[in-house]
Amino acid sequence: MTNFVFLSTADWDHPLWTNKQHTAVALASLGHRILYVESLGLRPPRKGGSDLPRIFKRLCHGLQLPRQVKQNIWVWSPLVIPGASSPVLKFINKLTLTIGLYLVRYLLRFRESILWSYNPLAFDFVPRSSFSASIYHCVDRLQAQPEMPSERIDLAEKNFCRAVEVVFTTSPELQRSLSSFNSNTYFFGNVADFNHFSRAWKCPSVCPKKLRNIPAPRLIFIGAIDAYKVDLAALLDLAKKRPDWSIVLAGPVGEADSRTNIKQLQDCPNVILVGSVPYEELPDWLSHADVALLPLLMNVYTKNMFPMKFFEYLAAGIPVVASAIPSLIPFSNAALLVESDEDDLEKAINLALSGHGPPQPERLSLAYRHTYIQRTKSMLNILEDCGLI
Repeated sequence: MTNFVFLSTADWDHPLWTNKQHTAVALASLGHRILYVESLGLRPPRKGGSDLPRIFKRLCHGLQLPRQVKQNIWVWSPLVIPGASSPVLKFINKLTLTIGLYLVRYLLRFRESILWSYNPLAFDFVPRSSFSASIYHCVDRLQAQPEMPSERIDLAEKNFCRAVEVVFTTSPELQRSLSSFNSNTYFFGNVADFNHFSRAWKCPSVCPKKLRNIPAPRLIFIGAIDAYKVDLAALLDLAKKRPDWSIVLAGPVGEADSRTNIKQLQDCPNVILVGSVPYEELPDWLSHADVALLPLLMNVYTKNMFPMKFFEYLAAGIPVVASAIPSLIPFSNAALLVESDEDDLEKAINLALSGHGPPQPERLSLAYRHTYIQRTKSMLNILEDCGLI
């Protein structure tokens, strides 16, 4: 059994679960103990008050002791100044987090532990010497996201990679760019909880109420709807060309990109925005959809990403039409991949609807081989080979 301190870039109870929560659950199920430290705020709060609910929620959680959310998993919400960049504010953050983390680790008996960080600014907050080893799990090109302190993250990431014992990445592009800073850099793509999403075809439920009155065929996208990565123009073009197709968008809008404008999509009668869907209900939604969409822009961010929803869609047994970003090209036998041409997107969806895409057994077989438990065991083998556990 190993104690891991997770420095996350996502809060535990965010409606869109990410690599961080799933990896923590997988490690815990294998008998390891996890102290999950919620997001430390890479960017400063936005003007206009859109971040106020999150700030209020953090204040409420930050005044509480760590809470146990699952067996072997505790969540701590430290009070820090988000987006701090001046030496004084960085010093205050490091001091308060170092003291707070020491007390929390003492309380939970995490004194001997390994740092598993998703935050490349980790050593701005905590001293390296307080951990027996350190891991950087790079799941995105954070500096390519809007409103992020790009130069600061870029420099910190290079230094962090040099300092840690092991680097895990979720895309081949990330591995290529970071391996020059650390020879122990490994690629483990995103995967899915096969047992959870396979409920869509193993035991389909009653159609969700919000979906029930939406006419078929239903094309569904599940995830964050942000202008820096989702191809909103392609979706708009598709909606106008095919008013007989229902396009269902399930997820928060503009959460990571305040420039996101969906007014034109909202004006299309066949585009239905349903907001965030609880993780537990996602298989029910997918079981009553006809095609799962993954329409992405081609830019620095998406060329370095590996979308989690790809294998979640496959595990649900639903035909998948996705943009041909580098990380997905090796899996063209299981999904219809398209370039950035709107006509190609329409053609691919037509193929999927007519049953001429990759067969379902091919999709399920691929998803079955890409699960969190399998990936986490492989990661632990790397750590064991490196003498860290």
